[in-house]
Amino acid sequence: MSTRRELLTVAEFCKEAKVSRSTFYEWKAKGLGPRCRKLPNGQLRIDRRDVDTWYDSCEVAA
Repeated sequence: MSTRRELLTVAEFCKEAKVSRSTFYEWKAKGLGPRCRKLPNGQLRIDRRDVDTWYDSCEVAA
């Protein structure tokens, strides 16, 4: 049985990460944000698994 993906909207991601939409799009333009998928209607979705991977990659050494 397959597990359904959790896809976040840009607004949901920004709320969770506590960043503005403009910061999200700046990160996206620079290749610094999580992977996104563009739907046929032009909207972006961010897979929860990609967010988790991205958060892990942002970890800094103590």
